[in-house]
This record gives sequence, structure tokens and C-alpha cells, in this order.
Amino acid sequence: MTLESVVVTGGTGNIGPTVIDHLRDHGYTVTNLSRSGGSDRADHDYRVSALNSGDLTATLAAVDADAVVHLGAISTPTHDPGHRVFESNVQSAYVVLESAAALDIEKVALASSMSAIGGSFEPDPARIDYLPVDEAHRATPSNPYGLGKYVAEETAAGFARRDDAPTTIASLRFPWMPSKEDARQTFAERDRTPAGLRESGVFHTVRNTLFAYLGRDDAARLVRRALEADFEGHEVFWAAAADTSTTTESAKIAREVYPDAEVRGDLSGHESLVSTAKAARLLGWNPEWSWRDES
Repeated sequence: MTLESVVVTGGTGNIGPTVIDHLRDHGYTVTNLSRSGGSDRADHDYRVSALNSGDLTATLAAVDADAVVHLGAISTPTHDPGHRVFESNVQSAYVVLESAAALDIEKVALASSMSAIGGSFEPDPARIDYLPVDEAHRATPSNPYGLGKYVAEETAAGFARRDDAPTTIASLRFPWMPSKEDARQTFAERDRTPAGLRESGVFHTVRNTLFAYLGRDDAARLVRRALEADFEGHEVFWAAAADTSTTTESAKIAREVYPDAEVRGDLSGHESLVSTAKAARLLGWNPEWSWRDES
């Protein structure tokens, strides 16, 4: 199958513009679908909600889509009622997959989150069994956002068992994806030791996200590699930069912050506490950018 036409839902969001630019730079015709519309980067732009099955299917058919990148969902649980956050994450993923199946679209990439294992927005410390975390780590989400992302992944796995399912479905577990300026201000210009993070009031969040982050260009490359991959069925992939967002070395972070976690490997230097070995193996993707490049 030759990929030519890619639809991106939520192309005006956090990483949407970067994804659209990257796909167009690599020769794809890109259509943005979002509730507000207004993309000035895509080849085509439509006001369509990923929650509306009829509108979504009709638009995918109209642009003759070969692949769908689903980024359009509520990105945090802090500004909407919990049931709306859950609905956005789960129903939109189902509708995207259902529409893709109906139109014989063979490639789908879904924006999941590290919240799917019970990180990010959990009120209690994330349950970390071993480091670096990989795709086999247990999932224990309890908040609406994390539950929604976890159920969306399970929905994708269920669709992959159907005879009419897209051939390739990738769920990409993204962490926070700052711009380079955001990274400079947040990482390079502040005290990123555990003590400094505690003093600034963000330690709980950073701990629950495993001190992980990812550059937007790296995220866009991962999306493209997921669409171009030749594996069959549904696969989950962790995505993170190769290093942490802290100035404290990773082995010390593991000992002091996650004392009950089994450490697998050396955790040398500022090595990430999230393994992206599966993405390297199946997609040929490795993160390239570090916030330390901007310091």
C-alpha cells in the first residue's frame, strides 16, 4: 500500500502543527480535522469532531485518506468534568477506528499517554515496579484521564482482532512535549534537583511522569514511523527523550525517588527512566533532541 493522504485529528493542538509540518515535508498530503478548524499548515482543513462518527467517516472518505493520526482529545483532566475527559479519550478513539475500518484505511496512530499506566494526574504516587519502565509494566490508572487512555489502548487492541480492522494500529504513549523555549524556561533555567522540584511544588507530577519529556520534532518522527511501519495488529510504544528532565543522575533518582523499584540495567548518567527499545526495534525510531542542547 502506498501512503499519500494522511488525516490528522487535533492538528491545531500541542504537537499537531509539528506533526502536520513533518508529514508534509516527507511528501504526504495532510488534512486537519478539529472542532475549531483553523490550521494554516495542512493542505486541507475541516471542522469535524472525532466524536461524530458520521461527519468523521464522510470527511475521511472525501479526502480519500490512507492513514489517520488521532491527536484530537482533551489533553488534561483539570478543566473539564471527569466523565467528559473519559468520553473524549475513549469514544473518539473508538470512532476513529470504526471509521477507518469502514473505509478500509489500513494505518492508524493514536496519541496515548504515560498516564495509561497510572502516572501523570494520579493523586497518589505512581506504582513503579521496575526501571526503566517498558510496555510490559502493569497499568494501575484511577483518574479519568489515565483510565480513558488505558481503555482507548484496550479498544485499539480489540479492534485489531476484527477481520475488518486497520492493518497497523499504534498507540503512542507520549509524555509532556515542550517547545524548545518551554524546555529552556522549565528545565535549563530552574533548579531541577529533587530538592528544587519539591520547593517549586512540581515534584509529585514530575515523579509520576518518571522525569520524562519528549521533543516535538522527535514526536512527529515517531508518528510518521508508526504510519510507515509494517507490523500487523495493535502495538503500544513508549515515547520519551533519551535523558531525564532532572540534573540529578538517574541511578540516584532511582534509589531516592523509587526505592521499591527493581533497577534493570546500569541507568548511567541521565539515562531516561522510560525504555524506548521497542520503538527502536519495530519502528526504527530513536529520540534525538535533549533539553540540554538548549542550555
